[in-house]
Amino acid sequence: MSLIVQKYGGTSVGSIDRIKNVAQRIAKYYKEGHKLVVVVSAMGDTTDDLIEMAEKINPNPEPREMDFLLSSGERISAALTAMALQNLGVPAIALSGKQAGIITDNTHTKANILKIEPKRILEELEKGRVVIVAGFQGYELQKGDVTTLGRGGSDATAVALAAVLKADLCEIYTDVDGIFTADPRVVPNAKKLDFISYEEMLEMAGQGAQVMQIRSVDLAVTHKVPVIVRSSFNENSGTLIGEGKEVETKQKVKGIAHNKNIAKVTIVGVPDKPGIAHKIFAPLGEKAINVDDIVQNVSKDGITDLSFTVPEKELQKTIEAIQEVVKEIGAKEINYDNNVGKVSIVGWGIQSTPGIAAKMFGILASAGINIEMITTSEIKITCIIRRDLVEKAVRALHDGFNLGGEE
Repeated sequence: MSLIVQKYGGTSVGSIDRIKNVAQRIAKYYKEGHKLVVVVSAMGDTTDDLIEMAEKINPNPEPREMDFLLSSGERISAALTAMALQNLGVPAIALSGKQAGIITDNTHTKANILKIEPKRILEELEKGRVVIVAGFQGYELQKGDVTTLGRGGSDATAVALAAVLKADLCEIYTDVDGIFTADPRVVPNAKKLDFISYEEMLEMAGQGAQVMQIRSVDLAVTHKVPVIVRSSFNENSGTLIGEGKEVETKQKVKGIAHNKNIAKVTIVGVPDKPGIAHKIFAPLGEKAINVDDIVQNVSKDGITDLSFTVPEKELQKTIEAIQEVVKEIGAKEINYDNNVGKVSIVGWGIQSTPGIAAKMFGILASAGINIEMITTSEIKITCIIRRDLVEKAVRALHDGFNLGGEE
């Protein structure tokens, strides 16, 4: 008897009818003899609606109260899904993140899972019940306060549960058929991938692909959890995210990722001395600000410029965090630009294959797109460009690397 962890996103449980449909799918698995732990997101736009209500009450609400508020959306979904299963004759129980034993740090609104104590889950499974867990949430031990895991946190809940329960499979149900070579809303001829490696998916998620939260992919990589991303609206096979490189293919580029929700920060006139970078980035780490692409110019007369990107919504917090440090180290000024975006090519063998970088830059040049920053890793090349040109760049690269055609 296999143990499967399933996660259903907000669109999948976005209405009473959709919750009933999800219950039918779960019931089918149950009747086939599988043990099931099901993680659910809040219904549809519930989280956005709750945020909007909070901001009308208080433009700067306390993070603790936001977590207390936002965690309610997933509990509603969990209770309704359990009720729908019970109505089908399937024994089910809904648990909050705390009842499921999900322990986090105390970073409210984007907490990290520290450990899971699944005693209650295992007890309920032993009784033959389907366990419905409210995603996106946990609790911190010091005060017992509820915490939330940030956008896409239900993915992290599901993968973390699959890891600790040693599940045979983790299925992520969403409103798309799987992982595509690019966002199908931007590139109509984007192809669904049957398989993508953990490392490639990690880069795709990190560079803006929104099908899975990056922390959930990181958990899958660390614990070698096999994950399938598939649609809750059909029976298609989806995309398997797993271990190992694919068989050698002519097509080194697996997909194109993009992100328009970033800002670029440049510190001008930075002394080129040991320890300076640590002084700049330490305050950002303390405030849990995610720094992504970093580029330092060539030093001239012991002075350099340092540029990096952060999520646009954290730009103001970033500036506030580094202002004192910039003065302390004697840098000239801080500049920022929130009219940028990034586009990335991702795939095994990119770094070791001559000509791929040149081809990418040539495609962008032919499309009239200027590159402002470039960063690379073993399996991706990222370019920072003007925000209004990002979708044009995605389409140009997708066509240029023939990702919509046959290999």
